[in-house]
Amino acid sequence: MRWFDPPAVKVSASVRSFVGGHPLIAELLARRGVTSVDAARAFLDVAAYVPAPPTDFPNLERAAERLELAIRRKEKICVWGDFDVDGQTSTSLLVESLRALGARVCYHIPVRAVESHGVRLPWIKDVLAQDVQLLVTCDTGVDAHEALNYAQSVGVPVIVTDHHELPQELPPAYAIINPHLLPAHHPLATLPGVGVVYELMAYLFRRAGLADEATRFLDLVALGIVADVAEQVADARYLLQRGLEVLRHTPRVGLLELARIAEIDLSQLTEENIAFGIAPRLNALGRLSDANSSVEFFTTADVTRARILASQLESLNARRRLLCDQVEQAALELIEKDPALLEHAALVLAHSDWPAGVIGIVASRLVERYDRPVLLLTTPPDGPAHGSARSVEGCHITAAIATQRDLLVGFGGHAMAAGVALPAEHIPAFRRGLSQAVAAQLAESTVVRGVQLDGYLPLGDLTLSLAEDLARLSPFGAGNPAPLLATRDLQIVGSPRKSRDGKHLWVVVRDPSGDEREVVWWQWNGAPLPPGRFDLAYSLGINVWRGERKLQITWQAFRQAETESVPLRPPLPEIVDYRREPHPRTLLRPLLVEAGVQVWREGPSAEVDGLLRHELTPTGTLVVWTAPPGPAEWQSVLARCAPQRVYLFGVQPTLDRPAAFLRYLAGLIKHALRVYEGRVDPAILAALTAQREATVRRGVEWLAARGYVQLLDASEHELRLRAGGQRDEAAAARLMEQVFYHLEETAAYRRYFRRAGAAVLCATPTLAAPGGVKSPPLAAG
Repeated sequence: MRWFDPPAVKVSASVRSFVGGHPLIAELLARRGVTSVDAARAFLDVAAYVPAPPTDFPNLERAAERLELAIRRKEKICVWGDFDVDGQTSTSLLVESLRALGARVCYHIPVRAVESHGVRLPWIKDVLAQDVQLLVTCDTGVDAHEALNYAQSVGVPVIVTDHHELPQELPPAYAIINPHLLPAHHPLATLPGVGVVYELMAYLFRRAGLADEATRFLDLVALGIVADVAEQVADARYLLQRGLEVLRHTPRVGLLELARIAEIDLSQLTEENIAFGIAPRLNALGRLSDANSSVEFFTTADVTRARILASQLESLNARRRLLCDQVEQAALELIEKDPALLEHAALVLAHSDWPAGVIGIVASRLVERYDRPVLLLTTPPDGPAHGSARSVEGCHITAAIATQRDLLVGFGGHAMAAGVALPAEHIPAFRRGLSQAVAAQLAESTVVRGVQLDGYLPLGDLTLSLAEDLARLSPFGAGNPAPLLATRDLQIVGSPRKSRDGKHLWVVVRDPSGDEREVVWWQWNGAPLPPGRFDLAYSLGINVWRGERKLQITWQAFRQAETESVPLRPPLPEIVDYRREPHPRTLLRPLLVEAGVQVWREGPSAEVDGLLRHELTPTGTLVVWTAPPGPAEWQSVLARCAPQRVYLFGVQPTLDRPAAFLRYLAGLIKHALRVYEGRVDPAILAALTAQREATVRRGVEWLAARGYVQLLDASEHELRLRAGGQRDEAAAARLMEQVFYHLEETAAYRRYFRRAGAAVLCATPTLAAPGGVKSPPLAAG
């Protein structure tokens, strides 16, 4: 993945003086758009922030007045929630706060395995039949046309509080409170469901003369904001900051018991503890069981009952982890059996045995692996396929799914996540259509995807004091990512140590100054460590264990360190740019008869004669027919040929997709086994496949892991192979992931090569002395 250096920012002396601490803090604020003293004060000090009034929400006053009427009349109010953490906290907040105001309240959270998401028939009939006189939804309901039509037909008004995308036509509700009814950049626009509910109830408490009462519910708000990955800007950040402080002193015995079991020190609680400790346990309840008990968990004062409920959450979470690992392994096996699945812009996988409750988690893991939207579906024999989608920045997954609505039974969600149901026989057509929609979105997106660094630091600067300084910018999350720092030219020293389950790794790294630090690589899962010297991207945090605070450095990505080169800047050659010409072969034909012309052509193209990269020699005229696979290869060819004139065609080869590349590579290996006794030069394989050498090496290792060949020896200039071998499915899955990333990086560079200015391409950075250059690969670890 491409690395982007920190963008230059201007920070005024007044802001630097006000912010203080490490100079990096003020620069990070500036990159977040915080450029004045007043803005910095509001960002860093929750007491200085002025929140928007709840009444900015359309329909909120109308909803509040109807709730007050129901309380006065002693009408029975039913709260209809959802089974994820946002839904659980929303339901609990509504139930507890309405009861505090004297309301008669019952509640219903759908059981995922039976009812799925949303407000649906026939279950709403059963609920309303229990003498319910007012229905209030939370974290759901904005697309429940059929259910709300039924409620209207039996005379039960419905107040919808939700934060999901609005449908083309709103359902017939008494009032709808939804951030999407606000202007896009309104301070309340990024609130999740529990945030919407809080604004409504805070307003009701204020009207009742009990404004301070709302504060005690902010612990639930903080849980929902983090668990739902809400964008932490403006009021969402403000509520989270306040909510974390309430959580650190929460009187809720359920949360106290859960924190005890999970070994979380609530007094030192951070958003990370919620995201990786509390939220997964609460989500396990909704994914694998009945989330209605979450209301009792949050509201009970009975310590014994709280202990039982917390233990149940812990047990369900252990089961959830096991199921996630099983589904992830099955998904990787599907990809390994059919690499062509990775040729789509969206990865869509289906299996009849996958439990619906965990496939969203696994989809998120696969997004991390393959850097693309992922949809996992379970295909029961007695109904439509249904599943969960997760997306990447720059792709609104719900909008992409909506383009295929003719193939679907139903769908819903927001920019980064969605649920979908469709007949199983429609899955292939849906995969193609969704991928086309995703590709179109990403092509038009202005989001720059890659490793965006916030600063370079030597290891000696990484201290607990710096981590505490950076923590002033917290809480971190969507909209306010944790700073990503980097150190150049590291090497691993000593022997890394693994966690008991083999998933995580601790390594000690040393920089050129001799400073050393320990780094933890979460979810390492056996990935290869960087050979030789490398640059490391990482985040800094504070690990609190039994009251002791220590610096924690978390591994995020790596790239090989750049090799020193001798500065030689050749003059710019004459450039003839044919990259956008519609008939390139017609333009190439007269060049082939000119003297002193060499054509650089790679990959499986029999239509154009030319030379591979290692066959090129110094020449007056170089014709670049194939787009190079990377900057190092391009610079090396320029250095080798030193041309006075360059014709740029940059035709895209056909082997940048995993299935096509591996199929062609396997054919070359088969030929080498038959003709050359299994001895091949990886550099020649790279040229024949129009790829980087690292890609070819990973491809050969994948063939070996699949049992097609044995890799007897791998030196710098030769691979020795033998037919047949042992299968290693786990290694094959890891290697497939690496092949995919290498091909993605090559494809990305070729797209750049097609659109970059010709003079920029040919006025290369400082070249090495004859023999070529080595520039840092773009792959992230």
